[in-house]
Formats: sequence, C-alpha cells, structure tokens
Amino acid sequence: MALDHRLTPEHEELRRTVEAFAHDVVAPKIGDLYERHEFPYEIVREMGRMGLFGLPFPEEYGGMGGDYLALGIALEELARVDSSVAITLEAGVSLGAMPIHLFGTEEQKREWLPRMCSGEILGAFGLTEPDGGSDAGGTRTTAVRDGDEWVINGSKCFITNSGTDITGLVTVTAVTGRKADGRPEISSIIVPSGTPGFTVAAPYSKVGWNSSDTRELSFADVRVPLANLVGAEGRGYAQFLRILDEGRIAISALATGLAQGCVDESVKYAKERRAFGRPIGDNQAIQFKLADMEMRAHMARLGWRDAASRLVHGEPFKKEAALAKLYSSTVAVDNAREATQIHGGYGFMNEYPVARMWRDSKILEIGEGTSEVQRMLIARELGFSG
Repeated sequence: MALDHRLTPEHEELRRTVEAFAHDVVAPKIGDLYERHEFPYEIVREMGRMGLFGLPFPEEYGGMGGDYLALGIALEELARVDSSVAITLEAGVSLGAMPIHLFGTEEQKREWLPRMCSGEILGAFGLTEPDGGSDAGGTRTTAVRDGDEWVINGSKCFITNSGTDITGLVTVTAVTGRKADGRPEISSIIVPSGTPGFTVAAPYSKVGWNSSDTRELSFADVRVPLANLVGAEGRGYAQFLRILDEGRIAISALATGLAQGCVDESVKYAKERRAFGRPIGDNQAIQFKLADMEMRAHMARLGWRDAASRLVHGEPFKKEAALAKLYSSTVAVDNAREATQIHGGYGFMNEYPVARMWRDSKILEIGEGTSEVQRMLIARELGFSG
C-alpha cells in the first residue's frame, strides 16, 4: 500500500470545521468546567448536532457515512484544545456505539444507533473489572439464563460515559458459561440505563480528564432480555478485542492532538514571554525543545493515520494500531512535560491549558491497553509468544 496521508478535500473540510469548533466553542468554556469537574453537556449537544458522534456510521442508522480516519481527525483537533471533550467523543463512538454497529442485530442497530449518532444518548463499554485490569479475559461478572432473560451479577470499573444524564446503555462483558477446557465463555450484553439492580457509583476523583464522566458500575440480579445479547454467545471476548484494536487508533489520534496542542501553546508562549529583555523563544534551548516536540507530534500523526488507512482499506492493522498507540501516548507525555517546563511556573497554574494537558497525558499510557500491553502485542506480531 502506498503511504499517502494527505487528506482528501472532504477530510480537510472536516478538520477545519472541528478545528474552528474546538477553538471557538470548546476553548472558552472547558477550563471552568474542568476545574469544577463538570461534564460538558452543552458542548456535547453541539457535537451531536454537528454529526461528530455519527462520523463512521452508515447514513441509514443516522450516521454521517464517513470512516475511521474521519473520526481520528475529529479527535485530534478536539484534543489539541481539550482531552475531556475528545475522550467523550472517542468513548461514545468507538466504545459505546461501535460494538452494536459491528456485532449487533438489525433490531439493536435501529433501536440504539440513531440516538447515539445524534448525540441524544451516549453508550458505554463495560469491560474492565476491579480485579482485572489488563487481564480482560479474567472477567468475573456473570450472566445466567432464566427463562427469556439474562440475570447479571458483578461489577465494572473505570467506565467512561457510564453515568451522565444522557447515558443510554452500557454493553458489558459477562461469563455466560464454560468451554470444554474449563475456560470462561464470555459474551457481550446490552444493559440499558435505569435497569433495576444496575447501580452507577459517584464519579471518580481523578488526576485528569476532569470533565469526562468515569465511574464504577455494579450489577445485582440485573435482568435484561435474552435479545440484548450482542453477537453470538461466547464471542464477547473476541468482539471486544476487535473493538480495542480499533479504539487504539482513536486513542492514538487523541494523544497526537494533545501532543500538538502542547506545541501550539508553547510556541505562542515562547513568542510572548520575555525574559532578560527578549522573548524566550529567541533562546536556542527553547527552539530545540519546540523542534523536538513538533517532530514527535508529526511522527505520531503519521502513525495513527497509517493504522487508520489500513483499517479503512480492510487490511491487517493490529500491529500498526499498537505501534501508533504506544508511540503517540509516549509522545503526549513527553510533550506535556516539555510544555510545562517551557511555561515555567505558569505551566503549573491551571489557568494555562498546558497544565490541563500535563494532567491529562498520563492516562494515555494506561487506557485501552497499557504501554506494556502494546509491547506484548507488537512482539506477538513479530512472531514471539508469551
């Protein structure tokens, strides 16, 4: 495949549109919301009206008929200004709606996708458990058949978009039986918000992503119809691995946006801030930091766009997604640290965007597969086991 990551006119128009939205709508509001730990409902509603939640989905289900590259472009531009808003979109699309789009029945798609594509409701992705972490196969939540219903018991943690006023459902993994070798058979099941026995805890107190909704969930004899099964019974683990592979591209785009946002803010500051009678940007030490930051952001962009292009063209992309996620998340942390250093004492003040970026960057090396997990995946693609 020839690597040409120049954007089509349609993708460039989308990029410019989201760039303007991020600067004109998100930037003036998000700092105050972030400090108050408030979910950005008004911003999310506007994103819904713009069609951002429906970017990669077919028009017949209320989507925009775009692709995963379009989603990545939107995420990068949003994250250049704020990651809480970007992760709300990422989780709503690639984690909330995508399982139903890829594996759901026609009835499930028509019931849920139009409202998720419009931003009327958000979906969540219930995989991680308190004792599980990176061991996604160690699911303990159970779902037992009882007549024409599933009875679900267990808990999930660190679930994004799971407790907002507009959350409509959580798709959860649960053990529905045992295989011949004794290993758990894991399935995916839709649990609508408000179902009796489904409890959403108070929001976590987090280091970053303070305007993103993240909570722990518990299920106590939660009953949902058998028809809420997503895809084939026992295929939940494989389904969610596919969702995570795609999600890593989205997170990589988000991380790239944060890295580029650090460059944007640092270049502006270096031109304005004066010390010893001249702008600090006149100092070669600052210029070299900025050059390295721009290099890292640029290379991260090439990585996620390559992985997205492979996905769009139906080519294998697992290794490239892991490479992109590993590199871009590292770059985001590096650029956030350097941006804070360039800003000096002001970089430690929450009124400056780089302070928010610094707080938001570290989770990118953890969420949707830690950096260690990405290295394991890459090694396996190189032919190593273990």
